[in-house]
Amino acid sequence: MSNIYQQGENRKQQMFFPPSIDDYVKENNQVRAIDDYVEMLDAAKLGFTNASLNSEDGRPAYHPKLLLKIYIYGYLNKVRSSRKLEQEIDRNIEMMWLCAGLKPRYKTIANFRKDNAKPLKRVFREFVLLCKELKLIEGGLVAIDGAFLRANASKNQLVMKKTVIKDLEKIDSKIDEYLKALSFADKEEKKDKALKPLPTNNLPKMKERKEKLDKDLALLEEMGVTQYNRTDPDAKLMVKPAHNLMAYNSQIVVDKKYKFIVATDVSSGKDLDQLHNMATQTKEITGNANMIIVGDTGYYSPKELKKCTDDNIEVIVPSANRSQAQKDKGKFTRDAFIYDRSSDTYICPNQKALVRSSSIYKNGKILYSYRGSSAMCRECSLRENCIPSKTAHKKIFRWEYEEIVEDHFKKMKTNEAKNILKQRGSIVEHPFGTIKQTLGWSHFLVRGKEKVSGENALIMFTYNFKRMINLIGIALFRKLIIAIKEENIDAIREEIVAYIDHIWFIWMNFMSGFRKILFPRKNLSF
Repeated sequence: MSNIYQQGENRKQQMFFPPSIDDYVKENNQVRAIDDYVEMLDAAKLGFTNASLNSEDGRPAYHPKLLLKIYIYGYLNKVRSSRKLEQEIDRNIEMMWLCAGLKPRYKTIANFRKDNAKPLKRVFREFVLLCKELKLIEGGLVAIDGAFLRANASKNQLVMKKTVIKDLEKIDSKIDEYLKALSFADKEEKKDKALKPLPTNNLPKMKERKEKLDKDLALLEEMGVTQYNRTDPDAKLMVKPAHNLMAYNSQIVVDKKYKFIVATDVSSGKDLDQLHNMATQTKEITGNANMIIVGDTGYYSPKELKKCTDDNIEVIVPSANRSQAQKDKGKFTRDAFIYDRSSDTYICPNQKALVRSSSIYKNGKILYSYRGSSAMCRECSLRENCIPSKTAHKKIFRWEYEEIVEDHFKKMKTNEAKNILKQRGSIVEHPFGTIKQTLGWSHFLVRGKEKVSGENALIMFTYNFKRMINLIGIALFRKLIIAIKEENIDAIREEIVAYIDHIWFIWMNFMSGFRKILFPRKNLSF
């Protein structure tokens, strides 16, 4: 009976004309797009350093472009570890093609990522500028968001000031108790021969523990911080409702048109002080003087609003409602007191005036104090809804630039601001979802803020690169690279716009037909 299954070739059979590696990589393979794009870059202008020489035989360094290609391919395919990238070069035909037979070791690959933080950030910026030149980024409406990406640091190596102080109090108490117990044992030794002796090695251990805690506290005081991680000093403990983790706060600003990431950065704190920083970066790279940036309540900060106002940046950010608890108790909240600019006073709900009395400097802001007289508040019929029984008079603080906050509140009540705010989630939450879930980038592999910022830029560049490939296809992308080399980008720009419009038209028709199938009785337009 003949064999009914297809038979493969004899692996040991020699071929007169063996196939080349190039035959195994199709023309529309993403690895060709990576190769074309990186070869177009000027590595020296971007500031890339050469990889380390081979310490064993002194061979020349690998070209930075080769190592950049390896990382882009790895990050696109969920392979980020330098050791795993080394393995892929030995067994992955696409990596063999990309590396042209070269086999850098994992240490060389890892050093490239650690030593080229600034050049990697420039690579991200260059790609954003390319998207802008192709009219894929407008910069009219952009959205900002942040996400905690786990740091390469253990919580076991975290030193927190409040914990150290608490542990010091406990160890001091234990030492005192132990010394008292020793003294008591000495006095009673002659009276009761059966008294169980105390362990003699406890005191040195407790003193050693106290000495270590004293050093930790002194280090925190010297650095002027409340927490310090011995593995990565720049990483901070980030708190979430469900858990807390050692992390960096990765910030992105996303353009509305095609959801490209326009600007990115990392911080060791909360979103609160990142609005102006990210907005100025975005405005500078897009060049759009009429840019509007929208964020969630985590970005609301009067000081950040002031900075953005000074730089003519339009901000749509809602403020957190922190007065609802007071309202639920039947108490007057701050918005019940109306500021009268003409008299520079606050008018209370009982139509009495709170006059300015003094000023204080707090958290980098000058605050003016407005208060009512003790007699006025004591006799007020609304007193119990306003101030506690033991408080003599009502006091309100006003920031020196409070007009900016008041104007912002008025703007946020407009229909235009509300409509813009509704678009925020659809613009900015998609990239982080793709980055974490689809591509698996939920943590950093390097340590130190500078190195982390380089890896963060590589992550965001790879997202934008993938976004571009998905948007225009590999064939048109490779055609774009040729056009850039020939300095004929105007013609390819029109072709890209026409291609996207065509794809969008097909998609709209598909969705319209799909809706008619789901809702046959409704004449819905999509």
